[in-house]
Amino acid sequence: MIEYAFKGSKRYWSWVIILLLIIGAGVGTGVYQWFKGLGITGMGRDIPWGFYIAQFTFLVGVAASAVMVVLPYYLHHYKTFARMTVLGEFVAIAACIMCMTFIFVDMGRPDRILNVFLHPTPNSLMFWDTVVLFGYLVLNSVIAWTTFRAERQDITPPRWIKPFIYLSIPWAFSIHTVTAFLYSGLEGRPFWMSAILAPRFLASAFAAGPALVVVACLIVRKYTRYDPGVDAIRALGKVIAYAMTANFFFIGLELFTGLYSDIPHHVHHFEYLFLGHGGHAGLVPWIWTSVLLGLIGLVMLIVPKTRNNLSTLGFASVLVFVSLWIDKGMAMVIVGFIPTPLGYYLDYHPTLPELTISAGVYAMGLLIITALYKMAITVRERDLYPGG
Repeated sequence: MIEYAFKGSKRYWSWVIILLLIIGAGVGTGVYQWFKGLGITGMGRDIPWGFYIAQFTFLVGVAASAVMVVLPYYLHHYKTFARMTVLGEFVAIAACIMCMTFIFVDMGRPDRILNVFLHPTPNSLMFWDTVVLFGYLVLNSVIAWTTFRAERQDITPPRWIKPFIYLSIPWAFSIHTVTAFLYSGLEGRPFWMSAILAPRFLASAFAAGPALVVVACLIVRKYTRYDPGVDAIRALGKVIAYAMTANFFFIGLELFTGLYSDIPHHVHHFEYLFLGHGGHAGLVPWIWTSVLLGLIGLVMLIVPKTRNNLSTLGFASVLVFVSLWIDKGMAMVIVGFIPTPLGYYLDYHPTLPELTISAGVYAMGLLIITALYKMAITVRERDLYPGG
């Protein structure tokens, strides 16, 4: 089946070439960063986590969201998701690989990541985050390949795969929970030190990931003869609506607790994020854009007429995805460092090398999704249209 990824139309190969060029630019800039160090980025002593870790944090949620199609289909036998499940699992595989790649580039010296495995420290949350993320990648790869191969041969999947499927469901929750613990366990950063951070991470994950799957399915319906199912796409729209509602509710709880208590260490972070301080307002336009896009997308998903219309559902999914990309990434990560523990305010701006490397990582993820989708769609088109 792998050979199907190397066959396609001119449009397919044009898309692949574009992605390869972006990947090449990212690799070249990554090599430059290797020799010059992280000094070419916007990060520094006061803001050691920047655009790379923001993307890692966001994409962990995208990876975890595969459970939103896996759980109903395998655990509750919701057959509506039959054609969509493998597409969600393929998104999770690509997201896991991108997550680990962003960790590598953030290290400055990616070879030092081997120390996590050569000298394991079980009391470190970073160690466990690496374990659960790599384990989730292996689980999704094995499950997707085994079930898809069985479907291709028109046979029942082997019985030994079921324990792995059931294990992947709590594992999906664990990867984003452990990631949230990386932040909430830092007592010196009051903006992150919240017991509700993990539920908030999960809520945003179960909105952003399915939103991406909806957009992917709509693209598949438009440019191929394979249809993941209108009812499945609409059902996933309901999942996004519920998850996004929970996400806004959790954000409201954070704001109430921080602002009503009037504890300076909490208030200052929110003040900088939403209003700016002393001329420093780098995140203000971003967070208000995130709130506006999220609210518009949520309203469109709540209203049955716009949710059931595939065009408006796709548009709403894009709005939700972009909103959470801003909020979960840059806003949540960067504002944790501003103001500094000493009370200094500053702004962080990703540099061109950071953006180029990040674009290369995203292009790599899109290339992986493209290749996996090409294999799945080609196989299913041949099954559905054997004569054509």
